[in-house]
Amino acid sequence: MAKNEKKRIELLDELRGFAIIAMIIHHTFLDIGFFLGLSWGEEVFNKLCVLQPFFWAIFIIISGICSRLSRNTLKRGLVVLGAGLAVTLVTAVIMPLLGITGAEIYFGILHCLGCCMIITGLLMPLIKKINPIIGMLISVLLFAVFYSVSAGSLLFGLIKLPEVNTNLLAPLGLYSPSFYSADYFGIIPWLFMFLFGAFLGKYAADGAFPKWTYKKRSRFFSFVGRNSLWFYLAHQPVIYAVLFIISLIIKS
Repeated sequence: MAKNEKKRIELLDELRGFAIIAMIIHHTFLDIGFFLGLSWGEEVFNKLCVLQPFFWAIFIIISGICSRLSRNTLKRGLVVLGAGLAVTLVTAVIMPLLGITGAEIYFGILHCLGCCMIITGLLMPLIKKINPIIGMLISVLLFAVFYSVSAGSLLFGLIKLPEVNTNLLAPLGLYSPSFYSADYFGIIPWLFMFLFGAFLGKYAADGAFPKWTYKKRSRFFSFVGRNSLWFYLAHQPVIYAVLFIISLIIKS
């Protein structure tokens, strides 16, 4: 295990890359309906939504694992949160000025991951003192309890929460009926999934992952996974540009 401890866990990059590519394909169908007015694009997007939680879980858990491997999780969190704020600037300010509305992102995956990294970085001294198995079990329990908080309930609808009349709590997972964000991930419940990964990351930091996880199987997914932030930031502008050009050709 001493050798593995110095090696990169290639499986994490590959899974993260796979999740990013799946997300890009998913978003492309929505954009086809949005820009080209083709109803089948949104229909395919809606049907694929059933798979979304699976890819969300992969991405967020891996990010949590990497927080245990990072030299400075707090700094990484600030960078990712800054990238999320840049996305908000583009989608909620610049794009509407260009006449493109309906794609505003006020608190998406980057905002959420950035906040989770910052919170986890601040809590890391405490996290390291908790038995990882117990930490993972508590994280799963809390995630299950708060999973439906954005729908105004706890325990998958068993406990109803009072109606929220403000959007100031949207980052935490609570918002009024008027709130809209094209991409939305509240800190609650996703922080608990991130923490699950942080506790699981104890075994990664110790070089105790299975040997086969250190072997590279796909250069493509590994490359995408290592550069996931850049792929996320670039994919929508590229898709928008391509579909916008296609729409102009069709109209002409």
